[in-house]
Amino acid sequence: MQKQFIRKFSNKKPFAYMAASILLVAAILIGISIGTVTVPIGDIVKIIGSRLFNISHVNVDPMYTTIVWNIRFPRVVLAGLVGASLAIAGAAFQGLLKNPLADPYTLGVSSGASVGAVLTIFLHITIPVIGSYTLPFLSILFALITIIAVLIFAKRIDRSMKVETIILTGVIFSSFLSAFISLMIALTGDELRQIVSWLMGSVSMRGWEYIQIILPFFLIGSFLLLMNGNELNAMSFGEERAQHLGVNVKRRKMLVLTAGSILTGAAVAVSGTIGFVGLVIPHLTRLLWGPDHKHLLPLSMLTGSAFLILADLTARTIISPTELPIGVITSLIGAPVFAAILIRNKRKGGER
Repeated sequence: MQKQFIRKFSNKKPFAYMAASILLVAAILIGISIGTVTVPIGDIVKIIGSRLFNISHVNVDPMYTTIVWNIRFPRVVLAGLVGASLAIAGAAFQGLLKNPLADPYTLGVSSGASVGAVLTIFLHITIPVIGSYTLPFLSILFALITIIAVLIFAKRIDRSMKVETIILTGVIFSSFLSAFISLMIALTGDELRQIVSWLMGSVSMRGWEYIQIILPFFLIGSFLLLMNGNELNAMSFGEERAQHLGVNVKRRKMLVLTAGSILTGAAVAVSGTIGFVGLVIPHLTRLLWGPDHKHLLPLSMLTGSAFLILADLTARTIISPTELPIGVITSLIGAPVFAAILIRNKRKGGER
């Protein structure tokens, strides 16, 4: 029955967007509502509406207003932006490399961004012109350097640039960069707790200023990727075929890698290392709604946003009042899915 339902609607994109949007709205409302103090959904709508439309008199408990607007709503919005960023970057990397195992985490991009962020915290770096944007700027820079280094190294090992080689190279770089981060942690003093808690991944106690940091990078990165949906479709048939169709493959590759690094670097800068979102969400979205990147990218964004909001809700409520790092939840879900995808791909390869 479930398979028939999926087949029936898998080619109906309006239904896909409606389902993903409903899931996201439900995740936002549930994420804001549930906590130590449960806030009625009706009051949530009133509070957000009054703030957005500047309505002064609303019949809502002031405590609810403080909880929703100052604590939970910015946290939910930040989780949504991070989830959307990682999911669309993962979908783009998978399309570019033609492999569902590719994502910012497995390619080492997240680790590169983490090195940039940890160096910024460790050395107290502030670039005068950009100020508070120093952290995401250096995270993005190191993410971009990492993906370029991974591709160059993979090409030296295997001129044909097989996807397996690229992914293994990404894992090698990720391990090396993780060791470098561990070295900085061993050398640090007062910043130890801040770095360790940040590395485990969290959107806790991050207000509107963090949303202001990630938002411009999210808009730029996602816009660049959404504008390249057709080109990713063409490249999925092979680079030669894409060139015959009029795609400037080298330019588009660099554009997609840059946009993915912008999204990953900004996400890592505000939330730490959160793995597997860029792996799991695009893969499941592709299974449900098909591989067309014109729709896969925005649907992955919506679903990834909802997923991370719900993962964060689980992290802060599953053993309340203690709060788990959100990266723990995504890894517990993502690692088995990663293994399942790997086994599935190996079986397909064996059948051929």
